[in-house]
Amino acid sequence: MIRVLIADDHPIVRAGLRSVLARRCNITALGEAGTGAEVRRLVAQKPWDVVVLDVNLPDCNGLDMVKEIKRLRPNLPILILSVHPDEEFAVRALRAGAAGYSSKRAAPEELANAVQRLAQGRRYLSPAAAEELVAALRHGDATGQAPHVRLSDREYQVLCLLGSGKSVGQIAAALALSVKTVSTYRARILLKMDMRSTAQLVHYVLKQRLAEPA
Repeated sequence: MIRVLIADDHPIVRAGLRSVLARRCNITALGEAGTGAEVRRLVAQKPWDVVVLDVNLPDCNGLDMVKEIKRLRPNLPILILSVHPDEEFAVRALRAGAAGYSSKRAAPEELANAVQRLAQGRRYLSPAAAEELVAALRHGDATGQAPHVRLSDREYQVLCLLGSGKSVGQIAAALALSVKTVSTYRARILLKMDMRSTAQLVHYVLKQRLAEPA
């Protein structure tokens, strides 16, 4: 019997996930959270076997939330759901402490299989993510990889937000950071990626399809 916490800011998505898991898994309890604050509260209050976590919640970054959950419940397995390219977020999610990764575009059977594997203490990666993870481990120094791979998780997050059209002020508000701090991240991103303007960053993000759709 599996106790699953579903964290996604879209009620329709949560309803769909709940329906899929209820039909295909031996579920005893299903919890729902639409914000990072709700995730923190429910993880602290109740025992769960698996957390299914959207990588982008309105009040936090999914990778940051993974780290917070692991601090609260070190043994609680987390399955990251994302619409981002498999290869990038799978690697970042595992480094943050997640036990599995699945795309939101995956078939219902894949999601159910992922949750069951995590509940058994195993790990799960979609086939595409598994291939890329092997490649990432083989080329651990990022040589020959895309420029954004060299960014830290926070820098990568700021890059994606810039690419989605948000201003430095909007990003600062969304991440609870100062405008000066976000500007510093932007400067570091430009330096690491050898670019000179935000327009270049936006073009890069759109070309690479890194930004989370609204």
